[in-house]
Amino acid sequence: MEAKKYLSNEDKRTLGLSSLGGALEFYDFVIYVFYAKIISELFFPSTLSPFWAMLNTYGIFAAGYFFRPLGGVVMAHFGDLLGRKKLFSLSILLMALPTLIIGILPTYASIGIFAPILLLLMRVVQGIAIGGEIPAAWTFVSEHVPEKRIGFANGLLTAGLSLGILLGALMSLWISVKFTEIEIHGWAWRIAFIVGGIFGLIALYLRMYLKETPVFKAMQERKALSKELPVKQVLSSHKTAVMIGMLFTWFLTGCVVVIILAMPNLLSGSFGFARADAFKMQSAAILMQMLGCILAGLLADRFGAGKIMLFGSIAVGIIATIFYQSLGMASDTNIVVLYMLLGLFSGTVGMVSYSMVKMFPAQIRFTGISFSYNVAYAIVGGLTLPLLQWLSQYSNIGAMYYIWFIVFISCLAALYYRQHFEKL
Repeated sequence: MEAKKYLSNEDKRTLGLSSLGGALEFYDFVIYVFYAKIISELFFPSTLSPFWAMLNTYGIFAAGYFFRPLGGVVMAHFGDLLGRKKLFSLSILLMALPTLIIGILPTYASIGIFAPILLLLMRVVQGIAIGGEIPAAWTFVSEHVPEKRIGFANGLLTAGLSLGILLGALMSLWISVKFTEIEIHGWAWRIAFIVGGIFGLIALYLRMYLKETPVFKAMQERKALSKELPVKQVLSSHKTAVMIGMLFTWFLTGCVVVIILAMPNLLSGSFGFARADAFKMQSAAILMQMLGCILAGLLADRFGAGKIMLFGSIAVGIIATIFYQSLGMASDTNIVVLYMLLGLFSGTVGMVSYSMVKMFPAQIRFTGISFSYNVAYAIVGGLTLPLLQWLSQYSNIGAMYYIWFIVFISCLAALYYRQHFEKL
């Protein structure tokens, strides 16, 4: 029987709902950052210095990262044993409800110390949810679509995560234009969380119409599900795949945190760009990164993920060098074009998930992807910004050296992946 080559209507619906859900979950996770200053003023005592209030606020944000591995591994464990669909729906519920609750949560002035405690609890639940959502989406969709469309599907899903960041930025921009500073501080900041929570619940309802993956149903029928703890099997028999997955995730983290999230502060703080212009440039780069993810997926379906990761990583290193060296030297127009190109080639990260889908067998695929991705992201995601701050003491473009390092790591991982996991 000839393998299916094209996406069916059901495949398209699965891919669309999965991408939309991923975008909304990432929106819910990052919207906290855009209102960190207001949260620091409302959820901690007024007697606390602004520095410590902000530090505590970022500490609560970091808690979401630290709980990603726990949530990801636990949810993946049951996803490998009970089914992808159930855990795929649970992850979005665990993200949407806390987001909605944060939007209506009483402040310190109303309930005292319980305000930051409840805020911390909500962020922990969100961390557990995002740790399960992303590997669940990659696994769920990859097991639905035809073999020759797995790259495109993963590229579109990863583009959806970037879309979530863009939606958060656009929502913050709309609120800042629509309301006064007094209104935003008083109540309007809550709109971003309430809207995110409501749309998340709508996405949950729509996901009820998704079907379990054919791969999992086939394993059930053959009684081929994992007979031991999936995470134990991953760590005992697939150490190399875990290591490659973690190195690729390191590259992904750098492309998101350094090239996208941290860029407005660099442009406005060190090179004199107006903050509004810096955020517009960031939005353009996000759109280009989304396009890059999709293009990388289409190319990977034809040439293999290893080759795309290798050449894409090299391209990121070259464009990043030209871009950072041009800051403060070239015209604003050239800087914008270079930044958009950097965003485009950073879309190579859309193939990180594709490589992990290929490396782990179906019985423990969810767990393998989740462990590799979440453990690496929790460690590197928490260290990247402090490391950039340290590098900036020596050079305004210290971030460029960090990009060089992760490009080197990604190239080594891509070469090893091609040799051991991909037919050359």
